[in-house]
Amino acid sequence: MSRRHRAEKREILPDAKFGDLVVSKFMNTLMFQGKKSVAETIVYGAMDIIGDKTRQDPLPVFHEAIDNVKPAVEVRSRRVGGATYQVPVEVRPERRQALAIRWLIQAARERSEHSMTEKLSGELLDAANRRGAAVKKREDTHRMADANKAFAHYRW
Repeated sequence: MSRRHRAEKREILPDAKFGDLVVSKFMNTLMFQGKKSVAETIVYGAMDIIGDKTRQDPLPVFHEAIDNVKPAVEVRSRRVGGATYQVPVEVRPERRQALAIRWLIQAARERSEHSMTEKLSGELLDAANRRGAAVKKREDTHRMADANKAFAHYRW
């Protein structure tokens, strides 16, 4: 990491179909080895499946899924006098979104459907309905922060 100055945030352009920045970030996180067209095909295919299953616009379902996975607090390791404590801290809004996107993609990849579009659409629908592996990950994170509330005074 550079000591001179913070790396500036890159400007991300909205995606082509929905004109949404969050969908564009989701695609960029899903992408492997710079294959953006493959990531676009997967995301748009998943959105089409969501639209078919719910019979409504898939974009609000997508945003609902991300909102249901965003963590409010997380634990960070803090070393105090030779001991390491798990200190609960609030999560910054950009990191909340990044974690939610990462957890959704990770949970989708671990599902057992046939194609990635099916896996992703299933995980997004589950997250929108407050169930699934990504929501469980958020609940576990909150539970761990709650369990370590006693060390909150070590916050920095």
